[in-house]
Amino acid sequence: MGIGCVVLDFDGTFTDVAAEGAPFVRHFKHHLVEVLGRDAASVEAAWREEEAAVLAGAHAFGWDIGGRTVAPATADPYLLSNCVARQLMNRYGVMTDQHPRDEALQSLYREAYKLTGTAFKPEAKEVLEALLATGLPVWVVTNAHTDLVDAKLDRLAPKGRERLKVKGDARKYLIQPPAASDARFASVPETLSFGELLPRPVYLRRGLYYEALSDIWETTGTGPESTLVAGDIYELDLALPAVLGAHVQFVARDNALPYELKAMDLLGPRGGTDRSLRAILPRLQG
Repeated sequence: MGIGCVVLDFDGTFTDVAAEGAPFVRHFKHHLVEVLGRDAASVEAAWREEEAAVLAGAHAFGWDIGGRTVAPATADPYLLSNCVARQLMNRYGVMTDQHPRDEALQSLYREAYKLTGTAFKPEAKEVLEALLATGLPVWVVTNAHTDLVDAKLDRLAPKGRERLKVKGDARKYLIQPPAASDARFASVPETLSFGELLPRPVYLRRGLYYEALSDIWETTGTGPESTLVAGDIYELDLALPAVLGAHVQFVARDNALPYELKAMDLLGPRGGTDRSLRAILPRLQG
């Protein structure tokens, strides 16, 4: 079956996340100081210590939601900041209850994300224009707020921009059932294991992400088997659609982890890995 629909992640996939994330980290740390109730200098010193610890043990740390690790901490500045903040909260005994902690960190993320820069990858406009020129439905599904992503895409202004749809606030990190379950979601296993490559499970039942994908499939009259999903973080962007039967393209980060690469290999022709966005285009042939 040929590709009938394209779903794209945004941050880190089409953007230079390191360049965009620098102002985010500054703002995030500034407000974290207030949450922790400590002076800025001591928090900065502690941040450097905890960040070094996280970077030294990529598999041991991750984005923790509700006591479950839902993504690698080292994938981008947003995830790294979240993980370091949790370590600092543990260090200082702040917000020890899980739910208030999750809410506080999500609030910090939303406020700091408003100050992110706009730094697209060099080939981003070219690839988006090529995708839109096919006439296929092309959607961006992202954890970021819709309005902020729309504004960035407006500044990039690829030809055919009016046909590029954005679904923001996808909350790909939440492990919970969708509002209305169905047989397709019920068939999704709870976890995947990668043995020694990853000493923790990969959680698959991300119900709000599933709702976003299902809405796209209903709107476009397509399904997972004819959908190509591209993203830069396997667990957040690709694991669920791959299990559902979609074709997936891993836009590999410089620090791609071994289990992410293995996951793509295991998919055979439905999986692909390349650092360049241009590698998405040949995949449209199925």
